[in-house]
Amino acid sequence: MTSSIVDIKTTAQVYADSITTIVSDSGIIRYRIITPEWYVYEKADTPYWDFPQGLRFERFDENYNIDAQVECNKAIYYSKQELWRLNDNVEATNLNKEEFYTNELYWNQKDERVYSDSAITIIQKDRKILGVGFESNQTFSRYSIHQPKGT
Repeated sequence: MTSSIVDIKTTAQVYADSITTIVSDSGIIRYRIITPEWYVYEKADTPYWDFPQGLRFERFDENYNIDAQVECNKAIYYSKQELWRLNDNVEATNLNKEEFYTNELYWNQKDERVYSDSAITIIQKDRKILGVGFESNQTFSRYSIHQPKGT
């Protein structure tokens, strides 16, 4: 009989698949997360949730309208820092139907700020904006591009 030692810091404490979950704050629905796989590593030195097959994230306003949504192929959430790192084909849409495309995006929930140092493309109704580096509020309604290019 062989025995193996499991390192609790590198082993997921929770695993779930085919998840749709609602996140509320003070009894008010704020977010919906849809993901095929979810691993929780709460005993890691820096606790995190891993979404290796990506996720779809929807943010609701006070009238339960989706005011921002994001999809990506990979994501990690650092639970103590309240920081999301979204990777690999990140696509976001705001309430004005503007589309945002990048390869990496961070969302700091504490500061209600979204940012990236990667190349970004923003498609508006009448133009396309390219740039490197980006900062926004969490609804993608007020944003700035650090190194803009294009029209």
